[in-house]
Amino acid sequence: MYKIQTLNKISAIGLENFPRDEYEIATHINNPDAILVRSADMHSMELPASVKAVGRAGAGVNNIPCEELAAKGVVVFNTPGANANAVKELVILGLLLSSRPALAANKWVMSELSGKGDEIPALAEKGKSQFVGPELKGKTLGVIGLGAIGAMVANTAIALGMNVIGYDPFLSVKAALSLDRNVKISDTLEGVYTKSDYITVHVPQTNDTKGMINASSIKTMKDGVRIINFARGGLVNNADLLAAIASGKVAALITDFADEELMKCDKVICLPHLGASTPEAEDNCAVMAVKELRDFLEIGEIRNSVNFPKTFRNEPIPANGTRLCICHKNVPNMIAQFTAVLGNAKLNIAGMVDQNKNDLAYALIDVDGKVEGETLKAFEAIDGVVKVRPIYN
Repeated sequence: MYKIQTLNKISAIGLENFPRDEYEIATHINNPDAILVRSADMHSMELPASVKAVGRAGAGVNNIPCEELAAKGVVVFNTPGANANAVKELVILGLLLSSRPALAANKWVMSELSGKGDEIPALAEKGKSQFVGPELKGKTLGVIGLGAIGAMVANTAIALGMNVIGYDPFLSVKAALSLDRNVKISDTLEGVYTKSDYITVHVPQTNDTKGMINASSIKTMKDGVRIINFARGGLVNNADLLAAIASGKVAALITDFADEELMKCDKVICLPHLGASTPEAEDNCAVMAVKELRDFLEIGEIRNSVNFPKTFRNEPIPANGTRLCICHKNVPNMIAQFTAVLGNAKLNIAGMVDQNKNDLAYALIDVDGKVEGETLKAFEAIDGVVKVRPIYN
């Protein structure tokens, strides 16, 4: 029986995809095989040696020590695209709120018109001029990052009558095919910055992207630009952004990441990380994360991992056989040593795949017969092998 520990409340619809006669799921559980997490911070957690995988029910993995876990042979999965529609809809709301000061107008109505009775209509007409804002139609939106969310935002903006310029140096064929033909692609960030009335960012936070919206990049933007950030708070240098708002260079920031200094500015709207906070998104992410964990635990396959290569065999585990799941260093002569161990044990290889990602590699080796005892120990003794796991049929 596999044991799954949940660190956050996980959608029941997702958890229902674990067969209860094969899986035990609990918040507190001894020696779990895998962990399901949403937002819990895992950086200070001491994980038991039994943990083989972590499933993140969401796209971002800043709360998970991915490199540290990779070094221990623990695979970290995420669920790209599962919450894309939820985030897209909130981004569109952000675009509207950056243009039309509806929240400020509502606050004014509630504070200034409350108790005025029959005078309210006349006072509302008199005061509404202070809340004028431009329409989206005909304006240019710059979309930085054209993954699942960015592509959906771009297409919806086209439907709203906006001009859209996208930038993504890692644009996949799948994402490119999903884009509306009217979306223009820029070869440079500057091409987005200099032409956009609105800019929305949809990239992960890395050493290269942290603080990418800063004094230098803002200087190249159009005066009065409106910036939308529903990706990661660290993508924006807050001090530089606030200085640009004070100077009038930036008209507004709408962000999903509340911050003390940002909250003091009336040109900034901070939301409490609502991007994926819909029941549909939570269900979709949980279903996808559960499938990824099951595929890994039951047949060794890896899809959508952030720290291991995509690796799968389109063949079942041999009858009465073994699938060896081997995490190893990405160095020469590893496969030769694996085949030598099996040859010495007089075991036949039915099929094999080995993929690498940076310094790590992952092999699936199907064997006719049981690989156990001294043969398993021989694999574990190979210099460069991080973890070996047999799956028996």
